[in-house]
Amino acid sequence: MTSPCSARLQLNENLQLMQAGSLMRKVKSRSWKKQRYFKLQEDCMTIWYNSKKTGNTKSTFSISDIETVREGHQSEVLQSIADEFKPELCFTIVFHGRRANLDLVANTPEEAQCWIQGLEKLIETVTNMDQKDLLDQWICDWFQKADKNKDGRMNFKEVQDLLKMMNVDMSEHHAYRLFQMADKSESGTLEGEEFVLFYKALTQRDEVLKIFQDFSKDGKKLTLLEFVDFLQQGQLEEENTEELAMDLIARYEPSDTAKKLHAMSIDGFVMYLCSPEGSIFNVAHEQLYQDMTQPLCHYFISSSHNTYLMEDQIRGQSSVEGYIRALKRGCRCVEVDTWDGPNGEPIVYHGRTFTSKILFKDVISAINKYAFRVCDYPVILSLENHCGVEQQDAMAQHLKSILGTKLIMSTLDGRIPTCLPSPDELRGKILLKGKKIGRLVDSLEEQPDDSVGEVTDEEENVEVEEERNEDKKRAKKSKERLSHLLSDCVIYCKSVPFVSFQHSRAHYTLYEMSSVTEYKARKLVREPGNDFVRHNAWQLMRVYPTGLRTDSSNYNPQEMWNVGCQMVALNFQTAGVEMDLNDGLFRQNARCGYVLKPSFMRHVETTFNPDQPQSTEGYSPVNLSILVISAQQLPKVENSKEGSIVDPFVRVEIFGVPIDQTKQETKYIENNGFNPMWYETLHFKIHVPELALVRFVVEDYDKTSRNDFVGQYTLPFKSIKSGYRHIHLLSRDGTKMPPASVFVHVRVTDASQPEQDT
Repeated sequence: MTSPCSARLQLNENLQLMQAGSLMRKVKSRSWKKQRYFKLQEDCMTIWYNSKKTGNTKSTFSISDIETVREGHQSEVLQSIADEFKPELCFTIVFHGRRANLDLVANTPEEAQCWIQGLEKLIETVTNMDQKDLLDQWICDWFQKADKNKDGRMNFKEVQDLLKMMNVDMSEHHAYRLFQMADKSESGTLEGEEFVLFYKALTQRDEVLKIFQDFSKDGKKLTLLEFVDFLQQGQLEEENTEELAMDLIARYEPSDTAKKLHAMSIDGFVMYLCSPEGSIFNVAHEQLYQDMTQPLCHYFISSSHNTYLMEDQIRGQSSVEGYIRALKRGCRCVEVDTWDGPNGEPIVYHGRTFTSKILFKDVISAINKYAFRVCDYPVILSLENHCGVEQQDAMAQHLKSILGTKLIMSTLDGRIPTCLPSPDELRGKILLKGKKIGRLVDSLEEQPDDSVGEVTDEEENVEVEEERNEDKKRAKKSKERLSHLLSDCVIYCKSVPFVSFQHSRAHYTLYEMSSVTEYKARKLVREPGNDFVRHNAWQLMRVYPTGLRTDSSNYNPQEMWNVGCQMVALNFQTAGVEMDLNDGLFRQNARCGYVLKPSFMRHVETTFNPDQPQSTEGYSPVNLSILVISAQQLPKVENSKEGSIVDPFVRVEIFGVPIDQTKQETKYIENNGFNPMWYETLHFKIHVPELALVRFVVEDYDKTSRNDFVGQYTLPFKSIKSGYRHIHLLSRDGTKMPPASVFVHVRVTDASQPEQDT
């Protein structure tokens, strides 16, 4: 069976050589370099590798798992063996999500180029696949998995094994009936188009067909007017519906005959509903749609804690890869924890632990290279400085020489700012957050003669102290020596210790900011009134995990966003609900890492209090009604028993101000991960929709132990599209899992109006 990927490619010399296979070195460290045999499969979608040319044990990965290919010594591992292997022999395969890179050394430069160019061509082809190609590819993938003896056809035993792999619990009689229906040649096996017929019969969407027939007069097609009716009544679209209908037919209707009639067939209808336009996430919010000209303090800013760590806080690996991954995920505030290193070179690591060490200059080089790959809005370097003055000078030199004009070394107009600059004004710029000697006005005037100054030790540099001691007043503030060269690199984000909101108003300026632990922030959240919200309307605030989280776990960022904290720093290397929320909030606005705070959080006289939202001017609660209809092709649970099939249920979780925090779930469906049906409606009242995030979770019910995670998807409430929508599930790691999805109908109404049932 031919895959659409291989069908779309002309097998050039590179791909032919890749299909023949190559023996290359897989490298994990200077001491771990082993020969592995790599081979591109005939489907041009899968690469397998093995320790020998023949043998049963092999690893595979899909082209769709690959994010990019780096040429030469562009990883720490390959840089460590640069004296042994020339750059033209080396390349790195970078995967989506948190999966480790694959570092390879070819035998000749020609072989390396063959794989680099071939992989780049395959990645481009997969990236450009349309909805139909993707569907065909999934069919082909299943065929390859099921065709155990690789004879290009499937007998009934292989079909039965396939159904178990696909999470389908079907009686042998029904499965055989479908098999016979598809076996047009009556050969007792399925091949090519026969398997396509079988797959389409298996995946027929009865619930979608019912909706289609409700709007179609003849039950076979939707005329233009009927499709417009569906968009208005089913999808609750209000603007330019006829123009939208024409555009969707042109893009998703596979039949040329139907296209000419401006009509949509059931195949086109399913394709539209499974497309980005049929997704629950508003495609208009995938673009840059927010005002980017407000002061920095008016935005939530995607922020990372201990960015250099790949694992835990005690023995984990430090790597520039942590910065590359965070920046490519849209992170705009990264942390650099510096200590005195050998040979006069500052190093980055989690001080006083067994975590590995990396050079400060290598970190800055990686930031320089990757800071603006995703977008050109500013990056903030949160500097945790533990170096002596001499190496602080070295840090300043590296910052200036590597970042050049990207580094902000003065206010934009050379004057003392009356408000913070906007992300738009700071495009392509890197800001340093750190301590500063004296006032900003001093560094804007003549340079002082003294090369060293003293600054007050601030709370953020005592991360690992016991929390119970955190709020005890220090009788004596210790003084630290700070290099003027480094101090002069700090302009808009001068670090100052947080004492109280009243103290900040009386003694600090808008270009100064504080960092507090989650523990301290939670205490401030609990204080009566709304001083925290008002503070964050004029000054930046960074919150970071307590030093007691040695496992790199995370805290709930939502309660910090509720009071307007801009930089809510999380351990990006740790998957879980907290990072799902972070990914969900920053999924919008072109994933640029800046999200404009609601208008009621952007002025210092605001009355908004997350504990009493009803008292806010413009309070407008809504009802959210979600009819959970079905799910499609849910993946197998990790480490599940062979042959076991999931018992799925859907939970909808609302994160927001305290009164909005809630969750509801459907019943579970026994033994059906392929096409379970619920038709259950979940109702929510949301008091502050502007701050709410909605998380859809699918789990495998287990009555004797903890339920297993299947998939999730999180998005801002304000980015939800009403109507019949697919929720395309993500893995625990936040990567896509096509074609796994949940099908729902969403209705949002004014909470003062009586709600209508779907």
